Amino acid sequence: MTGQPRSRADLFWSFTWLALQGFGGVLAVVQRELVERKRWMTREQFVEEWAVAQILPGPNVVNLSLMIGGRYFGWSGALAALAGMLALPLVVVLLLAVAFASVADSGVVQGALRGMGAVAAGLVTGTGLKLIGALGNNPMGRLACTGLALAAFVAIAWLRLPLVWVLIGLGGLAWGWAWHCLGRLPARDA
Repeated sequence: MTGQPRSRADLFWSFTWLALQGFGGVLAVVQRELVERKRWMTREQFVEEWAVAQILPGPNVVNLSLMIGGRYFGWSGALAALAGMLALPLVVVLLLAVAFASVADSGVVQGALRGMGAVAAGLVTGTGLKLIGALGNNPMGRLACTGLALAAFVAIAWLRLPLVWVLIGLGGLAWGWAWHCLGRLPARDA
C-alpha cells in the first residue's frame, strides 16, 4: 500500500529536499525518500517509473518528479515538483559556482572531485543491487531481467557502445519480450 503527497506544497518541499541531497547522483536518495520514507511508491513502481524517466530526454530525476507530480495533481502538481527540483538547488549551484571559480585550479579540489566519482559509482551500484529484489515480480522473469541487465552492462562498460544504440537495441528486445510475456498472462477483470 502506498501513500501520496498531501498537497502541491508537499511535492515542492519534498523534491526540493531530494534535489538538495543529490550531489553526485540522486538515485539512492530518491529511492530511499520516495519508497522507504514517504511510501509514495512501491519498489516495483519505482523501478518501472525510474526506467521510463531514464529513457526520456533530460535529467532522470526531473522526469520522475514531473511524472509523480502529474500523477497526483495534474499539470499544477508536475510544475510544483519541477519547481522543487530546480528553484533552491539553482541558487545553491550558482553560489557554489562563484565559490569554486576561485579555487578551481587547486590540486586538492581537483583530487576531491576525482574521488567523488568513485563515491557516485558506489551509490548507483548499491542502489541497483538494492532494487534487484523488485525484479522478482516482473512479468519477464528474473532470468530475462538479469540477462538484459548484464547485456546492458557489457555493451556500455566493456564494449563502450553508445547509450542510444544500447537503449534502442536492448530496449527494443526487452519491450518485445515484455509484450510477449504480458500477452501470456490471464486477463484481469476491470
